[in-house]
Amino acid sequence: MDKIKWLQQMVEQSPTDPQAHYWLGKELAENGRWLEAVQSYSTGISLCTDDTLRMEIIHELTKASVQIQQTNSMDFQSPVIEQESPDLDELLEREVKSEESESDQLIDFTPRLKVIDGEAPKKTVKKGKEQITFADVAGLDDLKKTINLRIISPFYNKGLFAKFRKKVGGGVLLYGPPGCGKTFIAKATAGECKANFYPVHITDILNRYLGESEQNLKAAFDKARFQKPSIMFFDEVDTIGMSRSKASEYTRGIIDTFLTELEGIDTSTDEVLIMAATNTPWDIDSALKRPGRFDRLIFVAPPDKKAREQIFKLKLAGRYAEEIDVATLAAQTEFFSGADIENVIELATENVLAEILTTGNERPITTNDLLHVLEEVRPSTLEWLRTAKNYVKYANQSGLYNDVEKYLRVHAKRI
Repeated sequence: MDKIKWLQQMVEQSPTDPQAHYWLGKELAENGRWLEAVQSYSTGISLCTDDTLRMEIIHELTKASVQIQQTNSMDFQSPVIEQESPDLDELLEREVKSEESESDQLIDFTPRLKVIDGEAPKKTVKKGKEQITFADVAGLDDLKKTINLRIISPFYNKGLFAKFRKKVGGGVLLYGPPGCGKTFIAKATAGECKANFYPVHITDILNRYLGESEQNLKAAFDKARFQKPSIMFFDEVDTIGMSRSKASEYTRGIIDTFLTELEGIDTSTDEVLIMAATNTPWDIDSALKRPGRFDRLIFVAPPDKKAREQIFKLKLAGRYAEEIDVATLAAQTEFFSGADIENVIELATENVLAEILTTGNERPITTNDLLHVLEEVRPSTLEWLRTAKNYVKYANQSGLYNDVEKYLRVHAKRI
């Protein structure tokens, strides 16, 4: 696959990303496909909100228009466009001076024809899923109440909180065993707040060149501040927020930048909430957990019985199964995470399919199939809970892990 086809696929996958259109335009221009480059640059400008990137696109658009005027050529290397070429100087002037009427003034360069490879189906851009809310989260009622009080209420009662000089935003750290829905609850929180949700992945931050990782991290914060109210979410935050005593010289700069950006939110930015999730809160630098940064730690426990019933119903929906006794299954899956329950269903499904392929007799999934799998599967959260038990016992002088301690006290005999 050549570079242009690869960039065109990137544009199809991210049609609202101005950088994708910019890089496609650059590659088209380098290959002498000037009119297609102008089309790509024009689309990029209409989508761009970053002033620096916008000026760069305008610069490249100017170069492309000058090249076309000099060569006076209308040769295309892509399918023919059934319309006349626009006045490129006028197009550039409209882009720069008339943002409000862009949609009416920009001339459509979209090709009437499209070349596809073989019999490949036509690609369509899928719309993003509607915002997730607490209604989509199974169980976890106590956690929802806590988040509602500490996070959502400030977003909806800004006047009341301002009267008490209480900031809307800040940092919240979700911690608990893996697979218990920390990422999902963060998305639901953003949906409840009706705020922009920005997941920040480690691959978006880390760069092999010195100083680039720190700049990427700062850029992520700047984007969230510019489009507030917003919620940033750092999954597995311990990868960029580990204790500096354990960090290398390379990662220490990232941690220092993270600390600075979080402190900046506390002093200069409102309506930006920083949420993070980790399975190992004890590995996170203590400075991140002090008031003003991640000053609220919320324990996401394994789902309770009611939640497990709902999870079984959700995960079994749409499968070829008889009426499943979810109450019995929930009673026998204490400490199972949502991921554990999904694994149980997958294993049971595999067993039923193997039986059908062997005997030729088609049948649905039954409760007994699931119970049979439960005889051999153990919850993955137990190892985490036993590790947490030691930290709570010997390293909870500050009271950060009181929620875990309370949970362990209730279930001590079964852990």
